[in-house]
Amino acid sequence: MPPNYLFDLSQLDINKVEFAREDIAEVNPQSFEMSQLDAIVWHDLDKLLCLGYKDVTDSEFWVRGHIPGRPIMPGVIMVECAAQLSSFFMKKIYGLTGFIGFSGIDKTKFRGTVLPGSRLYLLSHICKLRSRQFSAVVQGVVDNKIVFDTVISGMNV
Repeated sequence: MPPNYLFDLSQLDINKVEFAREDIAEVNPQSFEMSQLDAIVWHDLDKLLCLGYKDVTDSEFWVRGHIPGRPIMPGVIMVECAAQLSSFFMKKIYGLTGFIGFSGIDKTKFRGTVLPGSRLYLLSHICKLRSRQFSAVVQGVVDNKIVFDTVISGMNV
């Protein structure tokens, strides 16, 4: 049975963009095909919560080869989306300075597929915070269904 959502999406205006792709690019170093976030639509600094999304299109670099005739978003790309959202939150919203490196994943479960034409919402909660390290629980949601959840760890390097 999938876990409950980290926060109630029905209480949020998920169409309001707080930070667009250009804003994300100013903070996150990933570019070209490795840039995996399209927008941040909500955050709560006090509760260390954030909501972003990735619009999955037919022109994603993995569509042609994963899986031919039935493209499915690779799990590793879903996890990369989670890492980019968490890093963006920590740098832009929380105010951590320096380069944030991806230092680990844990408890990852894939619960559904993500197909071209989907909007993948990413719900993040920073659950552990130290001076140079953090961990975040992240859920991926498509069509009101949790398609993956994971714990991402990052480190200021």
